[in-house]
Amino acid sequence: MRIMFMGTPEIAVCCLNSLIEKHSVVCVVTQTDKPKGRGQKMAFPPVKDLALSLNIDVYQPQSLKDGAFLEVLEKYKPDVIVVVAYGKILPKYVIDYPKYGCINVHASLLPKYRGAAPIQWVIVNGEKVSGVTTMQMDVGLDTGDMLLNAEVEITDTMTAGELHDKFCEISPDVLLRTLDGLEKGELTPQKQDDNLSSYASLLTKDSCRINWNETPQNIVNLIRGMNPFPTAHTRYKDKSLKIYSAKISTGTGENGEIIGTNNGLTVACRGGAITVTELQLEGKKRMQATEFLRGYSPQIGTILGENL
Repeated sequence: MRIMFMGTPEIAVCCLNSLIEKHSVVCVVTQTDKPKGRGQKMAFPPVKDLALSLNIDVYQPQSLKDGAFLEVLEKYKPDVIVVVAYGKILPKYVIDYPKYGCINVHASLLPKYRGAAPIQWVIVNGEKVSGVTTMQMDVGLDTGDMLLNAEVEITDTMTAGELHDKFCEISPDVLLRTLDGLEKGELTPQKQDDNLSSYASLLTKDSCRINWNETPQNIVNLIRGMNPFPTAHTRYKDKSLKIYSAKISTGTGENGEIIGTNNGLTVACRGGAITVTELQLEGKKRMQATEFLRGYSPQIGTILGENL
């Protein structure tokens, strides 16, 4: 099959790699280069890096809405467009162009967790299972007919980063089986039940902020779900404090109060406490909580989350 591939981050790279081995990837479409790191140097999206290394043509349109992209479609005449975390909504003229349409690999078990950040929100919400779904795209947001899926168990300690890596392992197989089924006419698209849908909204600084009035389980889930990025955060004195890992603990105190400093930073919350095990203070490196305790000697009774 002649495939146009649309994708941007690392999770798309694994799918592109698998397609190259089995099909003819005629070109890659990805987001524009963006500044990265402390120096804010322009960096290529991961998919562009791979495509250029394989001498595959790359396109980075600012927008697809004006119809100019039709020239690219006409140039390459793809049989199918594969979309994996591209980051732009496709207009109807793009969706309708290929013989087999546009096939999206979405990182949830649709119709649950439509939207931009399904990997993070399934963990934040305490789900026990997630997965990937391939679907035939339409003009809605992740509303197209479902084709195939594969499940992933979410353990009690799994982070968003670990779930992302698991999806990178299973997504290529689901995608290849989908394309094979389409080509052979063996797939039966299934409509999504909108009544069962939920929305995984874009992550913001507010959605990552720890609310110490929540339960220990909810706070630990937030920390797991925002690890490694964009990272759950609170405040210690007048500085931002990112928290990468924590476990449910025991103890009582005012919500947000430091109540223990043995083998971690224990903080009270609604109905119990958590013990922070890995963190990063504003302007400092990421470190184990025990290292933070030695270097900063936080006092029992200090309240986290003040001055928000």
